[in-house]
Amino acid sequence: MAKEEAGNGLVFHPMDQFEIKTLFGDGPIHWYSFTNATLWMGLTLLAIFALLVVGTSRRAMIPNRMQSVGELAYGFIYRMIEDVAGKDGVRYFPHIMTLFMFIVFSNFLGLLPMAFTTTSHIAVTGVLAMGVFLSVTILGFVKHGFGFLSVFWISSAPLALRPILALIEVISYFVRPLSHSIRLAGNMMAGHAVIKVFAAFAAVLAISPFAIVAITAIYALEVLVAFIQAYVFAILTCVYLKDALHPHH
Repeated sequence: MAKEEAGNGLVFHPMDQFEIKTLFGDGPIHWYSFTNATLWMGLTLLAIFALLVVGTSRRAMIPNRMQSVGELAYGFIYRMIEDVAGKDGVRYFPHIMTLFMFIVFSNFLGLLPMAFTTTSHIAVTGVLAMGVFLSVTILGFVKHGFGFLSVFWISSAPLALRPILALIEVISYFVRPLSHSIRLAGNMMAGHAVIKVFAAFAAVLAISPFAIVAITAIYALEVLVAFIQAYVFAILTCVYLKDALHPHH
């Protein structure tokens, strides 16, 4: 939080909330260390299990609240895949549904007080994005062989421009995992950092009413961003899947 230091004015550290810390001991973090990131990823999985497994275990024609939310999520992702990637993409529904649910629950849980937002780390979003990139690339070559390379050749463009456009397409294709992961991590980190900054200003009595109003507004915006970023990640995955299934421009 904010504090006054002699001669230095107001001092606070909004990025401290993103530091990964071991929960047992103070030594260095190893690959097997149980950290705050590990804890909140585990809680995310438990929350998804509670909604989609426990919440729908007593299915009924008149659904309860948890069953309704689970069915809405199922239908929402199913229709998105069908609309973007086509009927052929529906068979890959489990992968995209898993991605969406993990990201959206990680984002929402990260809004809880004292929580840790796992999707604010490029190490997490980078793995998710690289998994999508490798899976759709392998799928494209498995289904089409070297014909998958036609995704880089824009046949509808004038012949003189096609080599230039092909180079641009190749660069943009290999930048996908970077942009896919940074978009999610950057948005989550930026929003939480802004909330922390206004929370620090709230400690100053003279401006605390304005800071509280700002925090409330930004928090409401972050709730919306938490869902939108999960949606954007999922729909981009559908777009990449469509390219793998139907590479011809």
